Amino acid sequence: MPRGDISSYTGKQKRKAEHIEEGYEDRGVGHKEAQRRAWATVNKESGGGNKSGSGRGKQDSHASSRKGGRKGGSSQSHASRSAAAKKGWETRRHRAHG
Repeated sequence: MPRGDISSYTGKQKRKAEHIEEGYEDRGVGHKEAQRRAWATVNKESGGGNKSGSGRGKQDSHASSRKGGRKGGSSQSHASRSAAAKKGWETRRHRAHG
């Protein structure tokens, strides 16, 4: 079986990859790169093609799907963001009473 052959994947895995790919394309990622990332995500979650011996083997992990929307985030650390919030609060408190 050549690399890139998707015949050993289940219908559910193929649909999942397509959905992930569409999400990447909506965010401006190129078609080829979106496709590559989508299949990488499916492979990470399910451990590759599940066609033969379906129902056996390891259970799918959905960690990467859950992480998806939150991944980018702020480059600021939790501690510095918290310190900035406290400082802002103190400033507003002083100005309101002074």
